Amino acid sequence: MKVSRLPRDPGPAGWNCLLPRPNAPTPLEGHVSADWLIIGAGFAGLAAARRLSQLCSGDRIVVLEASRVGAGPAGRNSGFMIDLPHDLASDNYGGALVADRAQTADNRRGIAFAAEMAADFGLSEEAFSPSGKINGAATPKGHQHNLDYARHLTAMGEAHEMLDAGQMRDLTGTDYYQSGLVTPGAAMIQPALFVRSVADSLLSNRLSLHEESPVISLRRQGSWVAETPKGRVTAPRVILAVNGHLESFGHMASRLMHVFTYASMTEPMTAAQAAALGGAPVWGLTPADPLGTTVRRISGTGGDRIVIRNRFTFDPEMEVDDQRIAYVGRDHDRAFAARFPMLGDVRMAYRWGGRLCLSLNNVQVIGELEPGLWSACCQNGLGTAKGTLAGLLAAEAANGIETDALDRARAAETPKRLPPRAITKLGAAVRLRWGEVRAGREL
Repeated sequence: MKVSRLPRDPGPAGWNCLLPRPNAPTPLEGHVSADWLIIGAGFAGLAAARRLSQLCSGDRIVVLEASRVGAGPAGRNSGFMIDLPHDLASDNYGGALVADRAQTADNRRGIAFAAEMAADFGLSEEAFSPSGKINGAATPKGHQHNLDYARHLTAMGEAHEMLDAGQMRDLTGTDYYQSGLVTPGAAMIQPALFVRSVADSLLSNRLSLHEESPVISLRRQGSWVAETPKGRVTAPRVILAVNGHLESFGHMASRLMHVFTYASMTEPMTAAQAAALGGAPVWGLTPADPLGTTVRRISGTGGDRIVIRNRFTFDPEMEVDDQRIAYVGRDHDRAFAARFPMLGDVRMAYRWGGRLCLSLNNVQVIGELEPGLWSACCQNGLGTAKGTLAGLLAAEAANGIETDALDRARAAETPKRLPPRAITKLGAAVRLRWGEVRAGREL
């Protein structure tokens, strides 16, 4: 089968731009054989590679990445590895107790696996930090969301702490927020630094990574054969770690929703600007309203900066142009100015978009699609934790390892079929825009 679309990522991945230039890529050339082929080197693909290297230490593993590690969606998210329920389609992230407890257990397995890689590979605290996160509320409605969520967490038996407006000001340096809900189980990462460090650490004489090697066809001829522009891999077992591009490989057609979200990152603040802001040098804040604005302050490689992320657009073509980035950037500038009026002379250095894949019923696609072909896809807007989980579960499924998390993945429904594209596109656009309007100052 020919692959119908190749990845196209809009704007520079700001997190990746902060890092030293990587070594030149090694695109696949010629014909190679392997025991395992992994397509995609994001969170899911790298987790699958790591788990396979543990389970099948003598096997040859080939990983193909269409662009560069850290330049694709894995390097374009906000860097939150969230353990608790975080359904972007809900009004307050939460759901039913039994389902939320299971989801939390699964997310924590993904985070624990990431923590294990960080420890084993000697990653810095900047790359991976189990520091928790804050749900920030800018309005009475947002504060009520936090109170409702806190009650839900109490029913789940989960630790949390409420911060008042003064505590939020002391932390963030701004008086924009009325309250905050701290949850300690999340991890904060520098996403490009994390995936690049893991990828470098996995390389061995048994595991090879070929960047700038998009798969243009995948077919089964006894074993699976994947072709790239300059090479070919033959392997009996393949793991697809391509998230929404699962459709491009001929699976789950008209069942996956392709959404872009957008971020802007400031230039490094001067000492005077940082002093004017005050607050803590490192923190991460998700919005009380799921369609609100995510904010991070980072202090590390690349200096002291602020990252703003908001706006969602439904794009079944899986592409957006530079005009969209510029248009959304104006919303970022307004959100930044409202929160940080003392930083009027701080400019944005990078703006970008990142692809998400959602299903209507908030399920992933983890398991065997065809003999010898496994999926670790559809992360439902939580690619850092759910992607990591999907990759390790796909590797375990392919090796016959049974776990509660894998049982839950297998028992999950198939993603619901979407209405015709025109109806879906219009409905999604109206719902997203209305949700952003309702978010008010949370946006």
